[in-house]
Amino acid sequence: MKLAILSREPKLYSTARLVEAAEQRGHQAVVLDHLHCNLVLEKGKPGIIYQGHTLEGFDAIIPRIGASVTFYGCAVVRQFEMMKVRTAVESQAIVRSRDKLRSMQILARAGVGMPKTAFTNYSDEVPAMIEQVGGAPVIIKLLEGTQGLGVVLAESAKAAQSVIEAFHNLKARIIVQEFIAESKGADLRAFVVNGEVVGAMKRQGKEGEFRSNLHRGGSGTLVKLSRAEKAAALLATKALGLGIAGVDMLQSKRGPLVLEVNSSPGLEGIEKATGLDIAGKIIEFTEQLSKRKTKPKSSAEPREPAAMPDSQSDVPA
Repeated sequence: MKLAILSREPKLYSTARLVEAAEQRGHQAVVLDHLHCNLVLEKGKPGIIYQGHTLEGFDAIIPRIGASVTFYGCAVVRQFEMMKVRTAVESQAIVRSRDKLRSMQILARAGVGMPKTAFTNYSDEVPAMIEQVGGAPVIIKLLEGTQGLGVVLAESAKAAQSVIEAFHNLKARIIVQEFIAESKGADLRAFVVNGEVVGAMKRQGKEGEFRSNLHRGGSGTLVKLSRAEKAAALLATKALGLGIAGVDMLQSKRGPLVLEVNSSPGLEGIEKATGLDIAGKIIEFTEQLSKRKTKPKSSAEPREPAAMPDSQSDVPA
C-alpha cells in the first residue's frame, strides 16, 4: 500500500510513529506537507501538484491537519477524495468536529451526555446564561480555543459576567458550561479507531489546575473505561462521522459527559500511558479502508440542520 500522511512536521511523534507502523507492515509511507499541495481543479481531472510533481498512485491518506490550517488542510483532503483516494478521516468530518458549537449541537441531537452549555451573541443576556448552566462557578471557553487555551474558570457570577463581557467586547465567540466539581481536574481520553475504543487514559491536571490537558502540564495514566463511558465515546464518534477520534469526557454523578471530540488526536500521550500500539491500529484501519468499495462504518454522513455552516476554526494536530 502506498500511503500519504498529511503533516507539516515529519519529526512530530504522531507522524513519525505512523510512518514507523506503516513501514513495519511493509507499506510505503510518504509524509506530505498539505500547505505545499497545489490543487488543480478541472472537470473529470482533479489533481494535486507537490514540489513540482503530480501526486499519483496513493491508496489512502491519514490526515494530521493542524489547527491553524484547517481550511486549507480540509481542501487538500477533499481533493484526495475527489481523486478516489481513501482517507482515514473524511474532510467533512474534520470540518464538523472543529466547530465546537456545531459539533455540540450534533452530539446533543444524537443523545450524547454533555455538560450544560449556553451560547449567545448578546452581552446583556449574560446573567441568564450563567443561570441556564446552573450558576457559578462556570467554565467559559473560546470557540476557537485548543489544548486548554482560551478556557477560564469563573468562580463567581460577578467574575463570570466580567469575563464574558470582556470576550464579547473583543468580538470573540464563547460558550459557557457548567462546572463539574466532582471531576476534580481530571478527564478521560478515549481513543477510537474504526468504531472501536483501542485505548483510554485518565488525564489529571497538575496541582491547582482545573484543566487536565497534557499540554498544560497534566499527566496521563492507563484506565479501564466503564461500559457507559465506552458507549458515550463510540456514540460521539459515530455522530460526527469520524473514523479516528480522541473523545474527552468527564466523570460525573449523572454519568460520562463528553467535552470534545478531536479529529486529529495526538499519539504520544495515549501510547505512553497505555503502552499500546495505537499507530499500528490506525495503519490496520487504513489497510481495510484501501480495500473497501464502500464508506467505513464510522464515517457515514450524519444528517445535519441546513443552517449549520462549514467552519474554518482551528485545532492543532
